[in-house]
Amino acid sequence: MEHAKRGPNLFEALIPIIFLIFFLGLNVMLFGSSTLDGSNQVILIFSAALAASISQLYGVKWRDLQGGILRNINSAMPSILILLLIGALSGTWMVSGIVPAMIYYGLKILNPTIILFASCVICALVSLATGSSWTTIATVGIALMGIGKALGVSEGMIAGAIISGAYFGDKMSPLSDTTNLAPAMAGTDLFTHIRYMTITTVPTLTITLIIYILMGFGVVHKGANIDVSQITSAIESSFNVTPILFVVPALVIFLIVKRAPAIPALLAGIILAAIFTVIFQPNILDSIASGEGSKFATIYKATLISIYGSVSVVTGNITVDELLSTGGMAGMLGTIWLILSAMIFGGIMDGAGMLKKITDIIIKMARSTGSLITSTAVSCVFFNITASDQYLAIVVPGKMFQKIYQDRKLAPQNLSRTLEDSGTVTSVLVPWNTCGATQSRVLMVDTLTYLPYCFFNIISPFMTIFFAYAGIKIAKLKSKNETDDQE
Repeated sequence: MEHAKRGPNLFEALIPIIFLIFFLGLNVMLFGSSTLDGSNQVILIFSAALAASISQLYGVKWRDLQGGILRNINSAMPSILILLLIGALSGTWMVSGIVPAMIYYGLKILNPTIILFASCVICALVSLATGSSWTTIATVGIALMGIGKALGVSEGMIAGAIISGAYFGDKMSPLSDTTNLAPAMAGTDLFTHIRYMTITTVPTLTITLIIYILMGFGVVHKGANIDVSQITSAIESSFNVTPILFVVPALVIFLIVKRAPAIPALLAGIILAAIFTVIFQPNILDSIASGEGSKFATIYKATLISIYGSVSVVTGNITVDELLSTGGMAGMLGTIWLILSAMIFGGIMDGAGMLKKITDIIIKMARSTGSLITSTAVSCVFFNITASDQYLAIVVPGKMFQKIYQDRKLAPQNLSRTLEDSGTVTSVLVPWNTCGATQSRVLMVDTLTYLPYCFFNIISPFMTIFFAYAGIKIAKLKSKNETDDQE
């Protein structure tokens, strides 16, 4: 990349970030829960324009800025495709009765006291098996969200428990892309990385589950007046509820466990759900298509609407009607707009050399082992905020810090663990990050609403920093002689 005569100074590099944070905060104050409708996207574009304008002071060429934008957008394309499929999945799984059936049976088993604990554990197990937090949240997460709301639990609490469990599994599963990416960037092997992560991750999850258990005793009073029987009756009267419907989510989980790519696995779940809708829920199809035209026309029209459009099933029960609505693929377009805007901002910051300037300063401040690992964690969070993508939050700090860890005689698993403890899990806490924007849209809960309850995601980076300063399980590089002796 051909850069200018000089790079940006620290003040110049920080101006766009200060501008972004100030106006995003202003948006929250003025627009409230409607910030994702467009105000945040506009501020991201204006912040990118400001960064581009400042870069002209030291002669950065437009092709360098454009190259950064294109690289960022290209890295986000798989996430955008998956996001569209998740929109289609939520629509077909709702009208086919899969999500209503999950809510129906879940309400018969779960209660307000254990719902937070159970949601975290269930999502952790599913995500551990599939290696995908996105798939977990878009399937069982949506159902658990419905169950929690039906039981009178705060939507922020239940979303936080779902996300905490899903990101634990994503972080620890050998099938997860981030779990494979982090050791590759750090220079260690997958299973050494996973074993080393358990040292910080198990205590973090334990603390998280204890918090959810304690919170459950407070939630029970709020949910005590909820009449679950009315909700289950409303679902049963509108849908053909049968355990056979669970064949579809079981198939999707099976495909992902068998290492099938996410896009084909989700597409299979959409197609099979559409078929199940025709078999089990013909009355729902009639209501969506307004019963107009031939039988074929009704099925064809209603199926496509459930995939791409907004659908609501009216049961006569206000609580259930709120649960059984979906926006389909079209409902994801605002999130995709946000992701593209964030990628433009991150791309220009990268192409202008501003991100490198800031991270170079962070690296220089790292003198002790504790400060080095802290700097790594801060860099991961920084890239989640500025580059708006969890993969970049792992790849860039991984490349930046790899040689420094080697020079300090620290084993690479220290770096890979920190990348996951800080990069993977905090991505979902940033409203304009690909992960934060996606999960907010899928669960229909604002990022800032669920953020305070994502205890696993919040505690993880602090846990890895605590272990670093306490000197607990900080592996050192072994000399060649030591390795030969052991062999």
